Amino acid sequence: MKTFSIRLKVLLAILVVSVCAGGCANAKLGSPTRVAVLTYNIYHGEDANGDSNLDAVAGIINSLEPDLVALQEVDNKTARAKRLDLTAELSRRTCMRGVFGKAMDYDGGGYGEAVLSRHPVIKTKNNPLPHDAKAEPRAALEIHIELPGGVKVAFVGTHLDHQRDQSNRMMQANRIMELYENYDLPIVLAGDLNATPGSDPINLLGRQWSYAARDDPQPTFPSVKPARKIDYIMYKPKGRWKIVEVRVIDEKFASDHCPVFVVLELLPEGEGKNR
Repeated sequence: MKTFSIRLKVLLAILVVSVCAGGCANAKLGSPTRVAVLTYNIYHGEDANGDSNLDAVAGIINSLEPDLVALQEVDNKTARAKRLDLTAELSRRTCMRGVFGKAMDYDGGGYGEAVLSRHPVIKTKNNPLPHDAKAEPRAALEIHIELPGGVKVAFVGTHLDHQRDQSNRMMQANRIMELYENYDLPIVLAGDLNATPGSDPINLLGRQWSYAARDDPQPTFPSVKPARKIDYIMYKPKGRWKIVEVRVIDEKFASDHCPVFVVLELLPEGEGKNR
């Protein structure tokens, strides 16, 4: 009886190991992983009346349930924002991990980009972007996250120069190309690029990146009567990503930009190479 009991325990242990090994393999090599992404220029935390828009922005995020959010025009403890850390406030309201990337000092605090993630953040890096002496500094805030099953993905939120002259935007687009030209991870770039489809900065980025709604570029700005697409969600390598859904959210009051929501599927590495 004792020998039978020992053998039974050994068989059960082997079965558990086999099931776990199979589960891990399926997580890494099985079906595509969906990643929902939102980009939103939040107008330094003010709505159309000059009041706080944090509850409205959080409400939009919570209704869409994205995995990743890129936010632009984010204040950090400025007098304008009543010394609030807008990233922390939105992180608390959405139960997502928040990271702030300062582009410049402003009004007693900082001003720049923020990203929110529903998944563990394993690395962060804030990359300054080039600009001339008269322009506002800009940045590309980069995080690495780990998706269910252990798959790692890079996510970059950015906000390019807004001036009519394209020279700063071209410098910044070139720098983004340099930063991510040879990259080991699948990567998503999202933000307010202040450039329309067919413009020189978008054509430059298009040599390396694909973007959602390229064939049907819905306008995103201004939010009241959208006339131009200047907010984008881009991705690379093209073969690893599949677009499932693209939506420009009809939100007129919370900011001067419309939020852009895209659902992507990250394909298993072998399948992506064969596309």
